[in-house]
Order: sequence, then C-alpha cells, then structure tokens
Amino acid sequence: MGARRDYYRDPNAPKANSLKPGGSALVVDEAGRVLMQRRGDSGNWSLPGGIMELGETLEDCVIRETREETGLDIEITGLLGIYTDPEHVIEYADGEVRQEFAIVYYGRAIGGEIEVSHESTDVRFLSLDELSGLPVHPTVRLRLQHHQERSNLPRLE
Repeated sequence: MGARRDYYRDPNAPKANSLKPGGSALVVDEAGRVLMQRRGDSGNWSLPGGIMELGETLEDCVIRETREETGLDIEITGLLGIYTDPEHVIEYADGEVRQEFAIVYYGRAIGGEIEVSHESTDVRFLSLDELSGLPVHPTVRLRLQHHQERSNLPRLE
C-alpha cells in the first residue's frame, strides 16, 4: 500500500478515527480545462488541496496548498460545495483513518507557473473529456460532475 488508501462506500473500510478540515481548489482556465495534479501516493488525478493549519483560514489553506502543489497563485472566486460523506475514509500508513471533510472552492490563477511538487508526478489543466479516461477517484469525479452541472448553489454531499 502507498502512503494512503481511499475507501468509498466500501463495507470493508476501516473505521474512521480522525476528522480534519481540508479544502481544495477547482481552478478553470480560459479554455474550460480544470487544474489537476497526479498524486504521487495513489496515482490518481486530483484537485490541489490539503489540510488546514492552525492560524490560517480555510481559504488561506487552499491558496497555500494550491501554490505548494501546482506552483500557481490563485484567488478564491466562489464555492463549489462541502463534502463530508462518512462513507469516504482515507487510511494512512501511520494508522490514521480520516473521514472526509473537504470544502471545494472555485479559484482563478493570478500568477506563478505550473510545476510539479514532491506530492505529485504531473500537474496540468485537463478537459473533462480528457479526465474521463484517466484514473480519478469517484469522490473527485463527483466534484467534477457538480462543476459540470454548474449549479449556482453550493453542493452539500
């Protein structure tokens, strides 16, 4: 097993023992492509994001994590949704089993240049059609589907 393993609606999933607030950015370029990173720990394509640290807002966390993971500076432009499904847990090699708690913001690139971080093997803007044939976790596909539906209201899942 890599550093993490995601379980989604799996009756054999381990019981969660942790809950930490996290956030992600859904950044779209002028061509409608979404900023994605290929995670080094799972091989899946995912939105940039991470866990909030003491002393920062969740918006600050998403801006920081996006810069660290993709090289791009962003500004927050809206809210896609709040994702807290207890049937999505992430098991880490150290024994932590974290229940999903992710708030996904819309963001816009305002500077920087795309670069791969120590957490990813690739970073680029991809169309939704391109993503349909790539490894993407079902919970990230759900977020992309919500984006594609373009609802004006934040999603609560």
